[in-house]
Amino acid sequence: MQVGMIGMGRMGANMARRLVRGGHQCIVYDRKPEHVKQLVNEGALGSASLEDFINKLSKPRTAWIMVTAGEPTEQMVEKLANLMEAGDIIIDGGNSYYKDDVRRAKSLKQKNIHYVDVGTSGGIWGLERGYCLMIGGEADIFNHLTPLFKTLAPGREDIPQTPGRGGKESTAEAGYIYCGPYGAGHFVKMIHNGIEYGMMQAYAEGFDILRNANTNELPEEYRYNFNVDDIAEVWRRGSVVRSWLLDLIATALYEDPTLSTYSGFVQDSGEGRWTVMAAIEESVPVDVLSASLYARFRSRKEHTFAEKVLSAMRQKFGGHVEPQKQAGGD
Repeated sequence: MQVGMIGMGRMGANMARRLVRGGHQCIVYDRKPEHVKQLVNEGALGSASLEDFINKLSKPRTAWIMVTAGEPTEQMVEKLANLMEAGDIIIDGGNSYYKDDVRRAKSLKQKNIHYVDVGTSGGIWGLERGYCLMIGGEADIFNHLTPLFKTLAPGREDIPQTPGRGGKESTAEAGYIYCGPYGAGHFVKMIHNGIEYGMMQAYAEGFDILRNANTNELPEEYRYNFNVDDIAEVWRRGSVVRSWLLDLIATALYEDPTLSTYSGFVQDSGEGRWTVMAAIEESVPVDVLSASLYARFRSRKEHTFAEKVLSAMRQKFGGHVEPQKQAGGD
């Protein structure tokens, strides 16, 4: 199947690579020509401009956007809408706010251009491990695009089927799912990331307690000097808290048990805030998720070992780099 990919950053480039390796024809565009050249060397078809990109796509065209959420995505959707025709498809695979998806889909529908929102999880590891895809839009367009989703998703791998699901037909076990109409994909991804905030915060606080178990504030007989990277490693094997996030913590702590290369300044990419906002709108209590969001706000003023663990996890799964300290800052 043919698809155009816009935005050859960490996620977009690897998604294009996975599609090419899966036998799809992939036309790529990025504002940095060197990024396009690299993908061309790996089997993609490059384009020098958006106009060139559109001209190289066969009708009905499919353009998949992987650029920064917010205004960059907004501008790209608008530019594509002015170049595309009725029957074409625009896919937003970034971390857009679901209400923006609904608005964009309504606007594009006036031109008979289809819109699909795809919540994409997998980070910098997705090239080899595959991407978990949460998809919103028109059901028939989802079905049309299924070959792309199937290639990008992990597949069933060696994960055993959930007991009792034997008779249920779903693509979920392959790693991708149709969530519902416009915005549904990004809504599910938003909640996914909100939960991620809470899980990361729990791990971070737990390892902070372990690291400070030898503080002078404790009576000497209650002090312990734990090897935190060994604890992370043993928890990976048979414990009920094992997970991919714990795998990443174990790697980071093995490389640097004190996490000295991290300041503990933890950004939030938006989904945590939106999750709390959705909970307020639905009158759903989210004590853990809201607290984990506020912890990230606090991390930008005072840094603890817990924040360093959070920062290390973000760097390991998504390649997120801490912002450089400003002159005169803490």
